Amino acid sequence: MSFDRDIYFNNVRTSLFEGALSQSQVDGQAVILALWEYQAGGTPMTDQRWLAYMLATVFHETATKMWPNEEYGSADYLQGKDYYPYYGRGFVHLTWEDNYRYASTSLSLVDDRDLVAHPEMARDSLIAGRIMFRGMAEGWFTGRKLGHYFDEDTDDPVNARQIINGNDDDDLIAGYHDKFLEALSASYMEGPVP
Repeated sequence: MSFDRDIYFNNVRTSLFEGALSQSQVDGQAVILALWEYQAGGTPMTDQRWLAYMLATVFHETATKMWPNEEYGSADYLQGKDYYPYYGRGFVHLTWEDNYRYASTSLSLVDDRDLVAHPEMARDSLIAGRIMFRGMAEGWFTGRKLGHYFDEDTDDPVNARQIINGNDDDDLIAGYHDKFLEALSASYMEGPVP
């Protein structure tokens, strides 16, 4: 399965990005779509609602930038955190040393890509994408996972927010999910990735 990029980007440009996309917004979404198409996230996924919810989460967590970022705040503010230097980074913010270690081990990241030794690597787009895919599918963040909210009997983009962060902004993110799902459905192509 793959997605026609022209149709997809034309759709989200209008419905979510007020008519214009920056290059980093395009690049971030392209990374996420490619990880999905090539199933490079590590967990097999076929339900487009999962992908739509991941895109909606990134849209919210990155303040529409669609590129891995880090927790906002001055250097003094971040250094004052109990979990410094393992503060939030990525498409969905990974925090705390134990979580960085778990992600590193789960993704077999070593040497210059090891997240404990090099926490800044959580902002690498491919690493951030794999953390998001595996984390949301397998329940790394809160114990809740995509399969709890989207399966043949369940379609619950509102409570899916519990995968990341309780129910803050749940209706807002569910609205983003619907728009991303429309774009994915409109651009879906059968067959192997071209």
